Amino acid sequence: MSHASLSSAGRRLLAAALSLAACGLAQASRVKDLALVEGGRDNQLVGYGLVVGLAGDGDSNAATTLRSVANLLQRYGLAINYTDIKAKNVAAVMITADISAFMKTGSRIDVNVASMGDAKTLQGGVLLQSPLLGADGRVYAVAQGPIAIGGFLGGQGGAGGATVQKNHPTVGNISNGAIVEREIPATFVRDNALRLLLHNPDFTTAARMTDAINARWPGAASAVDPATLRVSLPSGFRGRDVAFIAELGEIDSAPDTVARIVINERTGTIVATSTVRLSHVAIAHGSLTITVSSSIGVSQPNALSQGGQTMAVPSTKTDVNEVKGGFSVLNEPPTIERLAAALNALGVSTREMMAIFQTLKRSGALQAELVIN
Repeated sequence: MSHASLSSAGRRLLAAALSLAACGLAQASRVKDLALVEGGRDNQLVGYGLVVGLAGDGDSNAATTLRSVANLLQRYGLAINYTDIKAKNVAAVMITADISAFMKTGSRIDVNVASMGDAKTLQGGVLLQSPLLGADGRVYAVAQGPIAIGGFLGGQGGAGGATVQKNHPTVGNISNGAIVEREIPATFVRDNALRLLLHNPDFTTAARMTDAINARWPGAASAVDPATLRVSLPSGFRGRDVAFIAELGEIDSAPDTVARIVINERTGTIVATSTVRLSHVAIAHGSLTITVSSSIGVSQPNALSQGGQTMAVPSTKTDVNEVKGGFSVLNEPPTIERLAAALNALGVSTREMMAIFQTLKRSGALQAELVIN
């Protein structure tokens, strides 16, 4: 979407998006989509490894990479000084992964691989067996396998040194590239009760979710704070923790949303929640465009002139174009839907919409949080 202008189709699309955001109350969502069970969170793993088979595109003989190669060879009975090694087909990489709760030994997880040195690309490389450690320094998984980078780097060393690059060739992924070697203990039910942690903490959302759960099992749930609910297991589910959590996750609850407008200036994207409200306000819009253009003319002497010279003569032309301004008054109801209609009626561009939202916020007429990325 262009910052400088917004086509009529784009304005219609924006109006439709804002209208959808403004229509009615929030729809109900499942508890399992709004919160997670305490004790069932993901954990991060990280490791260091070597990628081989890079066809000369690896690290340019960095000391750390060569030491790693020498240490690797020593594991196989080859004692070599790292200064005697030249290995441009090898790259030192960092490996990251997320291991979800309840993963058992032998399960597989995806890993991300990123170059640490000056390797030009990881294209065609294979990660050698590398341990992945948790925050406690213990090994929880082992990664190995061919890397997919979703792009390429080509043409290197061609005529004029031209290269062709697609996506980011020094970061890749290995699908199911790590095998879980150690389970992470997870306890989610204590004293016949569990705790739900809301993804988006909010007093209203917590209260609504508590009411929805108590409507199913009276007195089972209580809100500890805007982010936490304590739910006791009903007597019929004692010893059947999994069955209870499965039923609990299917309960519908309507989350509340904060009045917020998010603007991404890089892409020209504007997103507004349905709870955005405005005070009575009038908006005027107009623009002044000044165009300065220069050109070079040629001045030649007359025919048969004795001392004349041909010369370049610069000239400058200035045009001023002032677009007729518009003035729109927002009457009842002062909602984001009314604002979207008014802005589209004025025919403003995306960048101008951003400026109007910022001006509304400064004037105190916009009753919402304004986030600009």
